[in-house]
Parts: sequence; structure tokens; C-alpha cells
Amino acid sequence: MDLQLTGRRALVTGSTAGIGLSIAKRLAAEGAEVLITGRQQAKIDAAVAAIREAGPVRGILADAATAEGAAALASHVPEVDILVNNLGIYEAKDFTEITDEDWHRLFEVNVVSGARLAKTYFPGMRERGWGRIVFVSSESGLVPPPDMIHYAVTKSAQLTIARGLAQLTKGSAVTVNTVMPGPTRSEGIVDFLKSVASRPDLTAEELEAEFFRVHRPLSLIQRMIEPDEIAALVAYLASPLAGATNGAALRVEGGIVPTIA
Repeated sequence: MDLQLTGRRALVTGSTAGIGLSIAKRLAAEGAEVLITGRQQAKIDAAVAAIREAGPVRGILADAATAEGAAALASHVPEVDILVNNLGIYEAKDFTEITDEDWHRLFEVNVVSGARLAKTYFPGMRERGWGRIVFVSSESGLVPPPDMIHYAVTKSAQLTIARGLAQLTKGSAVTVNTVMPGPTRSEGIVDFLKSVASRPDLTAEELEAEFFRVHRPLSLIQRMIEPDEIAALVAYLASPLAGATNGAALRVEGGIVPTIA
């Protein structure tokens, strides 16, 4: 299927590894000019090399989680057609142990950074009459894990921002949507699984099996989602073919299941 993304410019944050890298590769393969960001030049260079096999890509050294980084991005790239707010951090922590600093850190990275970039690029999309913003949230925004309440709050906040922005797009061809993956295979997932496991010396396969048995018993697929599976959905939402999908929150769990945002 041709997603009609040739010639579109896409900015993907948190894109040197994991979900973000897979999204960037998929968009590039569909013909979009992809811009990736990161805080370490070596990681940017490696990601650019990996994506270049799929299509056009450029790396920008900037911390998208900060106001200074957002300003640097806006200076290098004043306009984009597609903004994928993928940057995010997570941790498991007992609620009584979550500090004020923890709350501020997760909220700044997971919520404020995406809102800041949307504020930068959304007006231009409306003026030009076409654009796509996709927030990569989490199913935790709807079903908060008791050991990640602060993280879940930030993911709920992303749903609110996306829905509010979508309501500002009436009568245009701009859309704002949210993707809510379940637990996803990523660079740091084994360390996370060890942090919630009964025994940290279990194998990676045993850690994953125990995690779903104990912490995600209602999961339909009972496995980690692969980043490429999320990238496919994001690429579709970024496409002109998804013009009638706006203000939606799509849950990735054993398939694509629309949920009310």
C-alpha cells in the first residue's frame, strides 16, 4: 500500500533507538524526509546510518526534552508536515517512594516536551491546511499500573493534550492522534523486567513470561509488542489515507483496538 508520504517532512523525537527508530525507518521507507533527534552524536550517526538504507534522513543534535533543545530544533527545522512525539522515559517505583523530583522529571520529559513541540509546529500546519501530530502514549494512560503511577499520569496527560489539539483542527486537513502501546520490546526492557521480577537472575524469556503472568494477566497477546508493529500504525496515521482519523486514541495490544479518548 502506498501511504502517499513522498515529499512530506517528518520529525520523530526519541528516535535513536527502540520505537522511535522503528517509526523513523518506516516513515523513511514510505518516502518521507525524516528528521531524528538525540543528545549523543554517536547515537545519532548510528541511527542515521540505519535509516538511510530505507530512505532520506537527517540527524539533529538537540535534547527535545528541554526548551533549549526545542528552540534548536525550530531553528534547524522551522516547518514539518508530521510531528511524532515519541520521546519518553519510564520507571517502576512504589508510590510512597516517588519524590517531587521524580514527578517533575517524568512530567517535563513525557508531557511538556511534546506540548512544546506541538506549540512550535501546530500553527504552521493549520496555516498550510495539512499536518499530522502523533503522540506515542501508553495503555498505562487508561489502566495505570500500581507500580508506575507517576508514569501513567504523564501518559493520561498526553491523551488530553492530543484530544484538545484535535478539537482545534476543525475544518482543516490537520489531524492529531495518540497511539497507546502495551509493553514493548526496547533497549532497556530487560532491566525494567528485572526491577519488577521475583528473581532478577531469570533469563530474558523467563522474565517476560513472568511479567505477563503476574503484571499483565489480561494481555491478549502475552508477549512484548515489537517496535515495528507500532511503527506501522504511526505511519498510517501520518498518511493522507488517515485523514478521517482525528482525535483518536488507538491501543496496540493484540492488534489495533480503538478506544475512547
